[in-house]
Amino acid sequence: MRSRRRLWATAAVATTAVAGVLVFQGMTGNSGDSADSKAGPVRAEVREAALKVSADGSSASLGRRDTAPFSMLGVTWTDPAAKVTGAVDVRTRSASNGTWSSWTPLETDNDGLTEAGRSGVRGSTEPRWVGPSDGVEVRVTAGAKVSAKLPAGLRLDTVDPGKGSSLHADPAAFVAGTETPADPSSSDSPSADPTATSEPTPTATESDTAPASGTPTVTPSATATDSPSPTASDSSSPTASTSPSASLPPAPPSTVPKPPITSRAGWGADESISPEAPEYNTTVKAVFVHHTAGTNDYSCADSAAIVRSVYAYHVQSELWKDIGYNFLVDKCGTIFEGRKGGVDRPVLGAHTYGFNRESTGISVLGTYTDVAAPSAVTTSVARIAAWKLGQYKVDPAGSTMLTAGADGNNHFHKTFTAGSAYSFKTISGHGDGFNTECPGTKLYGQLPAIRSLAAGPVTGLAIKSVTGATLSGTSYYTKSAITVGWSASTPSAFISKYELLLDGKSVATTAGTATSAKATLGAGTHTVQVRATHQSGKTALSAAATVVADQTAPSFTTKPNLALRTGTVSTTAVPLTLKWKATDTASLKEVRLTAPVAKTYGPTTTSASHTAKSGVATAWSMTAYDLAGNTAAASVSGTPVILQETSATKTGTWTTKSSSSYLGGKSYSSSSKGASLTWTFTGRSAAWVVSRASTSGQAYVYVDGTKVATVDLKSSTTKYRDALWTKSWSTSAKHTVKIVVVATSGRPTITTDGLVYLK
Repeated sequence: MRSRRRLWATAAVATTAVAGVLVFQGMTGNSGDSADSKAGPVRAEVREAALKVSADGSSASLGRRDTAPFSMLGVTWTDPAAKVTGAVDVRTRSASNGTWSSWTPLETDNDGLTEAGRSGVRGSTEPRWVGPSDGVEVRVTAGAKVSAKLPAGLRLDTVDPGKGSSLHADPAAFVAGTETPADPSSSDSPSADPTATSEPTPTATESDTAPASGTPTVTPSATATDSPSPTASDSSSPTASTSPSASLPPAPPSTVPKPPITSRAGWGADESISPEAPEYNTTVKAVFVHHTAGTNDYSCADSAAIVRSVYAYHVQSELWKDIGYNFLVDKCGTIFEGRKGGVDRPVLGAHTYGFNRESTGISVLGTYTDVAAPSAVTTSVARIAAWKLGQYKVDPAGSTMLTAGADGNNHFHKTFTAGSAYSFKTISGHGDGFNTECPGTKLYGQLPAIRSLAAGPVTGLAIKSVTGATLSGTSYYTKSAITVGWSASTPSAFISKYELLLDGKSVATTAGTATSAKATLGAGTHTVQVRATHQSGKTALSAAATVVADQTAPSFTTKPNLALRTGTVSTTAVPLTLKWKATDTASLKEVRLTAPVAKTYGPTTTSASHTAKSGVATAWSMTAYDLAGNTAAASVSGTPVILQETSATKTGTWTTKSSSSYLGGKSYSSSSKGASLTWTFTGRSAAWVVSRASTSGQAYVYVDGTKVATVDLKSSTTKYRDALWTKSWSTSAKHTVKIVVVATSGRPTITTDGLVYLK
């Protein structure tokens, strides 16, 4: 095996106009961002090994063998117009662990005619990145047809990308951190560079871009000739200049911002292997999206090496003048400058046979037939497409007319005739212009989303929160200051700015990376919206949120008050009811009891049951809250007092009973008709406490000399210390409560534990 290099003589500086295609020899435009200028050229090694073809020409192979290190491979053949109608499979041995991969197919629908007008250009499979490898095996079979034959000159080309420094540019999508790069050593298809024997340089084939009448002609500026491999000094520095010559027209400004782009120097392009000057279109009307058809199981740290390998494969294996794509994007969203000539120039690429003129080619590293591209990829593809089309005022979501430069057909069975014009989406897939599955079924299905990202407007814009306000139903309530939070499905890289609108007027403007803004509202009901401006200038509005600004505190229209209630009485727990009523001009949120215990009640609740210790003065403190956060406080105090039966004035016959179940351990019992007990007190609520059983009788209750109730003490279950009857007044005053025995027939006895009053 031997290493191959193709050298071309460097042409003098000159400018040539060839049927609408500008050829600038010895100069380029802006080659990319300067952030990666510290990187230097890296020499890649390409090696060749001829495949052994069967006697009937229907199969070919390369037996399993050790090789020099390589990381990318492909199979090439002499005639770029010829096709392998069958299958090309390879397997490789990992250089790190010696494991052989499973058989891996190589895509055979490569656009081999893209630069077939050049002398010696070869047909080929798509190159495949396999990671560092040192062994290989190849098998090729023709199609099922009896007449199917393999093309002549079959050989395996392996590429060692060399070792370059790390990249110095961020991914255009700014999401590299969300991807977990795969370790190529763990892949099923490890990579290394085999040594391969060379074969004679093939002869030139028929041009792949034969133009129709009146169609611009793509003409290389110099003719390729075979030459011995250059010395190390031949590629010590890139030949592409970093600033345009005075004779090159200025690059048109774009309508959208330029994304970060890793320059050729940044990924270590060895400019000595492609010294021909770039050629230029007069405009860019469309972008064709491709995939490189390699593995997706690569680390993004290896992306520069993959780009170098593609470059070497295009130039040294397929004998193109330069890498075919204008831009390449890895799975982490990093954009790489492809064909030289200046990223801001309409460089004539070699990516879509018949439609290279007036177009730009963007290729994604990997295969996206069965797996969708990550959002980092779609974001970066959309950004570079929008920027490039924006230089020529082309709508990324629109359509355009392209003139076919050669006869052909596409993946969808549409036939093209050289010289005729055809309609294309301004962002199209490779398969729209050539009969190939590229850029893969899944990525092709993502093109509408890419067009939407590139063209705008912002999608999925919605208000997600209003901090400083409380949501009730469909409205927010605040005192005045709020922070509005939002989200959008469009990545921030495409968003020029956000505006916070209050009643239709902008009150705050933020960067496209922001997710919130503050506003101060005057009293009243307001409409709040967010407006997003896409980099294209198109705007989108969120749904409106209603925000009520309220600084008026709620009020207690009924001040808190206490009343004794029925229930079991003890010295530590006298049952009582706390009552109140709070209202608000906007919307009451809740009422909180803060002492002697903490409780929270809804806006419609106006009473609650509690207990209190007898003989202890207790303050009941309450705070009303409205939805805006305004508050009002109120309180009431009360002391439950237990009056034992012995403190009453009695008439008739009463018997003392003793039991730990009674208040104070004792009670009075009587079955004498007309027997009475009278208590006098000063308070605002009273409760009669009794013991009850199935044989208990009835009693009359008199308040301040007036009979108010007949109380039946009968109960199916025995009860002690039961507050059976209660009476409350609006204010505290002196009152008398008298209990009179009815002596009910069959159950005349009543037992009383005393009286409780609230002062």
